[in-house]
Amino acid sequence: MSTLTDLVYAQGLSNEADVEWLHRLAGDGQLLADLASADIVMWVPTADAQFTAVAHTRPGGAATLFYRDIVGERVRPQWRAQVKSAFTSGQIVDSASPDWFEETPTRVRAVPIVREPPRAGEQPKVIGVLTRHTNLSEARTPSRQQITFNECADDLFGMIACGDFPDLSAPTGPRRGAPRAADGLIRLDVDGMATFASPNALSAFNRLGFDDELEGESLVKVVTDILPEKRQFDESLPLVLTGRAPWRTDVDARGVTISLRTIPLRDHGTRIGAIVLCRDVTEMRHQEQELITKDATIREIHHRVKNNLQTVASLLRIQARRTHSDEARDALTQAMRRVSAIAVVHDTLAQGLAQNVDFDDVFQRVLKLVAEVAAGAGTQAKTHTTGRFGTLPSEYATPLALALTELVTNAVEHGLAGKEGDVEISAERTEEKLEVRVRDTGVGLPEGQVGQGLGTQIVRTLIQGELSGSIDWHTLNGEGTEVTIDIPLRYLERDVV
Repeated sequence: MSTLTDLVYAQGLSNEADVEWLHRLAGDGQLLADLASADIVMWVPTADAQFTAVAHTRPGGAATLFYRDIVGERVRPQWRAQVKSAFTSGQIVDSASPDWFEETPTRVRAVPIVREPPRAGEQPKVIGVLTRHTNLSEARTPSRQQITFNECADDLFGMIACGDFPDLSAPTGPRRGAPRAADGLIRLDVDGMATFASPNALSAFNRLGFDDELEGESLVKVVTDILPEKRQFDESLPLVLTGRAPWRTDVDARGVTISLRTIPLRDHGTRIGAIVLCRDVTEMRHQEQELITKDATIREIHHRVKNNLQTVASLLRIQARRTHSDEARDALTQAMRRVSAIAVVHDTLAQGLAQNVDFDDVFQRVLKLVAEVAAGAGTQAKTHTTGRFGTLPSEYATPLALALTELVTNAVEHGLAGKEGDVEISAERTEEKLEVRVRDTGVGLPEGQVGQGLGTQIVRTLIQGELSGSIDWHTLNGEGTEVTIDIPLRYLERDVV
């Protein structure tokens, strides 16, 4: 749970739709702060009619007023009346005169946060207040870009007060490399014509192959002329370029990738234009493509390893059927079972991008394989599991699967040899360790005596050597054997996503 959610719920605001709205708005806090060149603070009402700060964003290109984090603090006395007025009236309230904060002259604007545009005749639902704190100590003649940025910020603040921003149809969560105001901004009119383009935005389109001025041009026509003929493109691109949809898309040309994000601008529900943010993400997209290629290669490797292991297992099975020595047949069968257990892990890894596996799924497949192969003539073994193993990295899944394969095999072949019984595998995972118990209702072992065979040696090596864990065998009261495995979880969690 995020800090914002914790703070919001702590103030008594429990409506999930309201919390989601505040989350969406907080996600664009950096955009608002950069456009306004001011600190942006989000306040929610408390049970005692006060207000608490639940989010704060500092501007990227201007001096901040708050050198200390104010999230979680109550509203200061000098802002309380202004914030309360915006909350109760549902109107934007500006400070009448410059406010002083720690000997710094500031201007404060309080914007009511309205969730969704109200229907005709309904009162707007105000769920909080956004305040803009502008540092006046560094006031200077604003550039055309800063004037445009401030105008865009004012438009967005007006939309927040009307419930038009954020837009719920916009994608949730920023994609890696999502454009920011400083990366490049284009202002569009209602017809999709560019009325302003920041130097960074113009540079981005120059790299795509456009060598003219963007202002006065239709962004759709500009991009259409840039895109190579017969090149497939995102069907949402025209809607983004005309400013009609709050979506994101990429434009690729001449080996350059520009990420675009459009924010339609509205005045009380009427579309008046749009903001288009753009960023050169060529290197990021190349890195992402390389990761995708590597992931596909790794999956293919796991798939081929699985196929090869299954082939080896089949050869061992054929050889076991042809041998006339019971001892050799048993050794070949056990080798076949171990190879098949490893193949199951690689088969699971070949199905996903992550190099982590749901071990509960893996073990169920391994358990079915073991029960079918290990049960001999006259032996009826019922296996069942309790608890959950959870997700494990592949380098731990393989030795654990092999170790449990050996333990269940021993329980069926030796503990339940020639009789009917149960084998239970229980898993208990805490923050500190993973504990696994394998119990059977067989003949049991003399207390203090552990088998000295190859299977026992393999289990010890895997658990103690590969997993840095411990293993203990002991006889249950009455009958049967219980094997306890303890694996320190810190060795596992460092690689688990």
